[in-house]
Amino acid sequence: MTQNTPVTAVVFDIGNVLIRWQPEELYDQWVGQPRREEMFAAVDLHFMNELVDRGADFRQVIYDTADKYPTYAEEIRWWHDRWLDMASPAIDLSVATLRALKARGVPVFALSNFGIGTFEVGEAAYDFLSDFDRRYISGHMGVTKPSARIYQMLEDDCGHAPKGLLFTDDREENIDAAAQRGWQTHHFTTPRAWADTLIARDLIKESDL
Repeated sequence: MTQNTPVTAVVFDIGNVLIRWQPEELYDQWVGQPRREEMFAAVDLHFMNELVDRGADFRQVIYDTADKYPTYAEEIRWWHDRWLDMASPAIDLSVATLRALKARGVPVFALSNFGIGTFEVGEAAYDFLSDFDRRYISGHMGVTKPSARIYQMLEDDCGHAPKGLLFTDDREENIDAAAQRGWQTHHFTTPRAWADTLIARDLIKESDL
């Protein structure tokens, strides 16, 4: 897709785009790197999180997993009990781009792997999660990126042709899946690079930020 193709809507991932999400780093602070590495090797915590992102009950999935691994039970339960500590802080410049786009009348959508329960916690903490015109949250949809079905569901609902969508995500496999469908994409690496991309496309101005 060329830079000359008009953008009719901008689609944001949330984790590591608008809100920092690095559980390993936080567990290193909480229990030390050796213990964290042992726990992550013994327990597939990312698969546990994937179940939540597909719509399973947040607390039940985490606590059931903790019950299966008593050696790490307390730390596993932190994934629920201290989740907001892991999903922080907000990435301020990215939030500013979201709000600048909205102020200029550009439709803004969320497309994120996020659980039902975790999104409720996140929305209560971060008011900008209510700024989107439409939100496509995997827990409510029953499918996660990069499955083609979640992109198709957005396309079927949003009222915009795929070629008009500009999507940013920090995971290359999610970007690739969107690009294969004709979406315009930006692999998110830094908020500054994302802001510069939007400025270059004349979707926002530096003075908006």
